[in-house]
Parts: sequence; C-alpha cells; structure tokens
Amino acid sequence: MEPEIQNSALLDAILEAAVDAIIVADKHGVIQRANGAAFALFGYPAEEMLGQNVKSLMPMDMAAQHDGFMQHYMETGEKRIIGIGRDVEGLRRNGAVFPLNLSVGHSRIDEQDMFVGILHDLTQRKATEDALARSQRLEAIGQMTGGIAHDFNNLLTVVIGNLELMEMRSTDSRQLSLLRDALDAAELGAELTSRLLVFARKSNLKPVRTNLGKLCEKTLAIIRRTVGSAITITAECDPNVDPVLIDPSELQSALMNLALNARDAMGKGGDLLISVSNVAIDDTYIAQETDIAPGKYVRLSVSDDGAGMNEEAQKRAFEPFFTTKSESSGTGLGLAMVYGFVKQSGGHITLYSEPGLGTSFGLYFPAITSDRSEEKSDQASVSESGYLPTQEKTILVVEDNEKVRRLSLERMRNLGFRVLEAENGDAAYAMLKNGAEVDLVFSDLVMPGDLNGYDLAAKINAEFPKVKVLLTSGYVSDVITRGMAHSKPYDILHKPYRQPDLAHRIQALLAEVDDD
Repeated sequence: MEPEIQNSALLDAILEAAVDAIIVADKHGVIQRANGAAFALFGYPAEEMLGQNVKSLMPMDMAAQHDGFMQHYMETGEKRIIGIGRDVEGLRRNGAVFPLNLSVGHSRIDEQDMFVGILHDLTQRKATEDALARSQRLEAIGQMTGGIAHDFNNLLTVVIGNLELMEMRSTDSRQLSLLRDALDAAELGAELTSRLLVFARKSNLKPVRTNLGKLCEKTLAIIRRTVGSAITITAECDPNVDPVLIDPSELQSALMNLALNARDAMGKGGDLLISVSNVAIDDTYIAQETDIAPGKYVRLSVSDDGAGMNEEAQKRAFEPFFTTKSESSGTGLGLAMVYGFVKQSGGHITLYSEPGLGTSFGLYFPAITSDRSEEKSDQASVSESGYLPTQEKTILVVEDNEKVRRLSLERMRNLGFRVLEAENGDAAYAMLKNGAEVDLVFSDLVMPGDLNGYDLAAKINAEFPKVKVLLTSGYVSDVITRGMAHSKPYDILHKPYRQPDLAHRIQALLAEVDDD
C-alpha cells in the first residue's frame, strides 16, 4: 500500500474511532472534514455539513464574533481561542442550543492554514451539575433554616412562658385580651418554626413499619372532606405493597399537603389521582432518569390535571417560602415540608409538570423486603438486549426534553435498533411526510407545538398505517392527559420504565407488523 493511501486510511480510521466530534475547517471557516461523531452531535448528514461554514454550528452571538477572532489571530498570532480549550455553546440542525467544550488547533497543510476543532458534548454534565446545584442549594437552605428555627424556638419559649405567667397574674380583662392575642401569635410562630424544622430534616420523626397502601386508604376520607366535592379523587392504593419504615402521621401530613396543593392548582375542579405501588429501580436507565439509587421502593404518586408549573417553578418548588400562590393563600412551606420528610425518611421525591396540563409528584420510600437478595421478577430477568439487532428495524424517537431524548436514543441503540430523532410531534410528522422510513415511532405525550403525542399517533395511523406507535408519559397516571382529544385508546408506557418493559412493548408491536 502506498504511504499516502496508508496515511489517508489511518486518518479516516482515527477520525471515525474518536468518541468526540472532530471538525477540520480552512481559514475562512469552511468545513473540509468531519467525523461521524460530529454529524451525530449537530444532527447533520455528512453531505449537508461538509462545505458549509462553521458559523452555522454556532448561536447567533458567537457566530457574529467568529470572523473577527479569526482575522485577529491570523494578523497577530495572539491566541484567544486557538490552542485553548473553553466551554461554549453549539447550535444543532434542529435549532437547539447546547453546551460543549471546544478545543481548536492550527496547522499548515500544503501551505494552507487549517484548523482542527475537537468538541465534547457537555449536556449530560451540565444537567448533572444543575441537579447537584439544586440539591446543594436545598441542603444549604435546610441547614440555615434549621439553625434559625432552633434559635427562634428558644426565643419563643421565653416569650410564651412569660406571657403565660403574666396571664395568670393579670386581673384586668383588657390586658388579658391583649395577652391572649400575643400568646396566639407566639404559638403560630412556634408552629411555623416546627414546619421549618421538618424541611431542615431535624424534626423528631417516629418511624414504624407501615403499610403505605392501607395508610393511604385511611387518609382518603380526610382528603375528600378537605378538598371538596368539586375535585374527583381516584385512588389506587394497593394494600399488598411491601412495608416501609416511616412516621405515619408525617406521611399523612405530607399527603394532605400534596392534595391541597393539587386542589389549589385545579381551581374550580378537576381530577386527582392518588396511587401506591411497588417499584423496582433495578435498571441503570431508570436510575439515570430519576436520580434514584437502584433498589426496591414503594411509590406514592399524587397527580392532578391543574395549572402545572413552568421550569423556574419546578426548580424552586421545594424551597421554603417559595410559592406561586397569592400572599393570602399560601406560606410556601407545604412542599418544603414534604421534601424534608421524604429525605429524612431515606426516600426520594420526583416532580413532573407541564404548564396547563398538571403536575405529578412521586414519593419513593425504600421497601422492607424479607428477601434481601431482591431477586428480579421474570420480566426483569429478560435479556436487556431483548430484540434481535439483525432485524434492522428503525425507530423514530420523539421527545422535547433533550436529556430524556438522548437517553431514549441510547436505550434503543442498546436494543439493537437504528434510530432517528425529533424534538416534537410537528418535526416527527414532517420527517415522515418527507419520506423517512421507520418501523415504529416512540413518542412522548406532552410536547410543544401543534401535535401532542395523541395527535401524532392519529396522523400516523391515518397516513402511515404500517408504522407502529408507542406512546410514553412522564406522568404517573393518565389523569393529566384525559383532557387531550383522541379518538381511540392508546397503551401508555409510563416513565420511569425499565429496559425489559421497553423491549417487551416494542417486540409486541413489531410482531404485529410481521404477522400482517
């Protein structure tokens, strides 16, 4: 083999073997070479990326500065970007902006200036850092809150004690009235500090072995009286769930807080679903999706079809005194107390919400199991590859949350499928209309744009009858999606789901195609 041919083959092998994206551009920024990782990272086919300017891969503000940076370097040799790795933002073909680390090197090849960019996707790291920052913020707020509440309790003890002594010694009715008002206010202050101690995880819990399903059933009567007749409550409290170690009275208080929050979010009326079930987190994908350690849990879910929360509200939902309600209708301590109780009980809490469609809370408590080996069920023991890669089926993943979409793509590839992706129902429908050949569409239910999951499924059934559809939802129940118009019932794979569950559902749907 000729040396030049050998060197070219070696370069091609290195480019394609590289995990990170590599882009080679000339001094004008025109892309000359790129590897498969680069095409995948930005969502371009090779023929579209090669020959275009690197500025098309940058957000507008960064693209506007690019030529100036390059001209300055070529004229002065001063390194502001070249030879220095830095965190920047990239622009995908679908318009999504994402974080990445960029390192640029300069070389001369055949008397031409060439620039090699190595790009590493930071989306997963950024999501992890954001989650850690939220956790650390809540931890810091909890420590501060606990200290303040403790000191205020000491002060209030002195205030209440002296007011009581004055009340016993006073004979003036006018003074007695003032003293009792002061005592009432001080006791309200003491109640407030006790709530703050729950958030700070410094309350005196009395955990006992408890059947969460039966406890939930007992609490329902109180909840029904409290939320009123305008709210339709559906309960799915399995009495045969594994026992958990919790404080029953605090659990009832947490459930009441969530139910009252749901009532306020639904306004004049709506549907509320409360469910209790066993959940096995024995799949690495579920652990990534929920940030919960693997193991057996009992999950208490509270879902409503109310106003929902925007992204900012979801980030701050568990902070004390944060509330989206008016000043007269909430203290902002309800969810903070729930969070503190769950964490102090060794559990985890998840929140999933969409503005205008409702909210679902999941409270996960470690199960007490007699079989400590925690053997997997027959379904879980199914091989995670589940489907034969040789069948070469193609799946279109439709998901607006970029982190979840990337995870879903990874799951599909692990099952041996070829994959395509779309960020919403509108984009997926456009891909199908433009001739994308797929065997199955795996779509989220709630997405921005004109087409939600039901709408997309209806169009696929009508126009592409050979293409199967599997819908998925981050809500624990269908109570939130009942308001979406759809002409036929669809089977929903609820998040978080295990890899064997996903494999079984897809196998069943694709088997229908093979039988046709």
